[in-house]
Amino acid sequence: MPPSPQSWRPGRRASAVVAAVGSTETAEALVKGAVEAFGGLDILVNNAGILRDKSLLKMTDEDFDLVIQVHLRGTFTCVREAYRYFKENGVAGRIITIGSPTGQYGNFGQTNYAAAKAGIVGMVRTWALEMKKAGVTVNAVIPVAATAMTKTIPFFRHDLGFGTADDVAGLITFLASDAAADITGQAIGAGGDRLQLFTHPTPVVTEYKEGGWSYDDLAADFHQMTQGNLQKCGEVMPQLPEELQPKQG
Repeated sequence: MPPSPQSWRPGRRASAVVAAVGSTETAEALVKGAVEAFGGLDILVNNAGILRDKSLLKMTDEDFDLVIQVHLRGTFTCVREAYRYFKENGVAGRIITIGSPTGQYGNFGQTNYAAAKAGIVGMVRTWALEMKKAGVTVNAVIPVAATAMTKTIPFFRHDLGFGTADDVAGLITFLASDAAADITGQAIGAGGDRLQLFTHPTPVVTEYKEGGWSYDDLAADFHQMTQGNLQKCGEVMPQLPEELQPKQG
């Protein structure tokens, strides 16, 4: 089982494998390196990532493929290799993947990143089902990062959840511990003073029509049936407090 949170403190030993995340060979090297250095593997945290932000018509094939390779394929290969070790050695391990608000809401200029981060959460839900019998938990953490400009402003830290790596560390440690042995398949947001549990996609409107829905049926009824329930794109931010709003004139 994973070590207790009390054992994770400054002064503990670390070991590194220098390699580009994404390939099966790198995943194998990472797991092998951990086992050789520490005598076993209990926890995997997937946190490798790159950005190639461009709007759709400016995004090249290489921009798309690089981000998918590191974020999505890298998560897949590393989890597969870690889970193989867990199964072969009877380890009820912990797997924690890093998502993003962009994967939950979308974000302008991040087609590649949004696809990768949404895909990670989809894989987490599938793996939670597949790994349950082995006692392995797998969850996604959705962090929100601060900038040098925003990290000292209480509104950004409290209301918007803008924080630092230290604000996410407690959640990672909790999910890797025995205290979270019954938590799996979840997407949990963390940042600043804020913690969020994301819902899984679920229908907000369900209607039936005998024989199915034709174009004429939809043209006549769709807007009325879905009124007030069409989903928004992009994260909806709360209104800035008066003291932070731009001054007029």
